Amino acid sequence: MIAIIDYKAGNLTSVARAVNHLGFPCTVTNDIAAIRRAQRIIFPGVGAAGAAMSSLKQLGLDEVLTEQAAAGKPILGICIGSQVIMNHSAENDTPCLGLIAGRVAAFGSGHTDENGRSLKIPHMGWNRIRIRSDHPFLAGIGPEDEFYFVHGFYPVPDDPRAVLATSDYGLSFASVIGQGHLVATQFHLEKSGRPGLRMLDNFCTWNPSD
Repeated sequence: MIAIIDYKAGNLTSVARAVNHLGFPCTVTNDIAAIRRAQRIIFPGVGAAGAAMSSLKQLGLDEVLTEQAAAGKPILGICIGSQVIMNHSAENDTPCLGLIAGRVAAFGSGHTDENGRSLKIPHMGWNRIRIRSDHPFLAGIGPEDEFYFVHGFYPVPDDPRAVLATSDYGLSFASVIGQGHLVATQFHLEKSGRPGLRMLDNFCTWNPSD
């Protein structure tokens, strides 16, 4: 069973639908015992870091996520789930979970492309990724594949080896990160069509101990 963490952060039904489409049993839950029993954890979400961390703490999910990460359970973060696994977010000046060492930065006002043209924030729409590390989570993903983004902040791991793929939006930012049994995407896998489903399937069959 795969536990999809419910901490009032949206888009949970679409994630569960995608996992079920791939043939894997899952449950949307904030029950700590159920999360502990699960073989894998998906940690999705939309919204702001401050609100996300507040909900996680109120429900005791911050502690169980830290516990399960330390136990070596495979965990997938999606969107805000790729940010609050860092140490600190510039959004709302928020202390986060610290499952991967690093920070979350903002694109900032006056963001421009290489030709000096203004770019809208948040970064919203389809974009490609540039794979930096050969990882089972990224198997079958090609340079022309596109993924759906909606974000104004992005993770900056302390260790560059934790950056599995990058994307460009006025600057190069980490769009897929990972360390040990933990992987995360800044984009929405469940809204990214075939490439998103392929990556989600990779996570559901991935054995980090191999």
